[in-house]
Amino acid sequence: MLRVGLTGGLATGKSFVGRTLADLGCYWISADELGHRVLAPGGAAYEAVVAEFGRAILDEEDRIDRRKLAGEVFGNPEKLAKLNRIVHPLVIQLEEKLLGEYSARHPEGIAVVEAAILIETGSYKRFDRLIVTVCDTEQQIERAMRRTGLSREEVLARIRRQLPPEEKIKLADYVIDTSGAKEETVRQVRKVYEELRSIAR
Repeated sequence: MLRVGLTGGLATGKSFVGRTLADLGCYWISADELGHRVLAPGGAAYEAVVAEFGRAILDEEDRIDRRKLAGEVFGNPEKLAKLNRIVHPLVIQLEEKLLGEYSARHPEGIAVVEAAILIETGSYKRFDRLIVTVCDTEQQIERAMRRTGLSREEVLARIRRQLPPEEKIKLADYVIDTSGAKEETVRQVRKVYEELRSIAR
């Protein structure tokens, strides 16, 4: 099985690329979705995160409010590092379990793991190939504002805390630019998929 990492900055189209690869026949895992799973009540990280950050991060139904949690950790590198120490190993554990199950069923398959900070955590080294998504900075800011409801300043602060795209590109096997029309992004994804397919065979 070919293991592919998919990463890129905030709102650069990672999930769109991941879904397109899934439509083409890849097995797609979203680390963000697994993060939701481990933070849900009864999830592997729930108790530890509530113990660390207090009940103020919970909503009326005792679920972790990701927005409140983000407000607590972003802008505080120490708290963010604590959160990552709790959540990331559990997410990686889940990823590896899912990858193992898929590999047993589809030894010649392609598995794609989409995660925002694959490079920052060094986790990209677990993969055979790395795809990095990029787009025009102004477009990235607008997309992020639209998606998150954050202000321009808040979005810029988050983008600045991520590794610059040029640093990510240095490590990429494939770069997909999502600045253009969706059809153009799909064309690039198809081209990458064909290359991955030939490697997996």
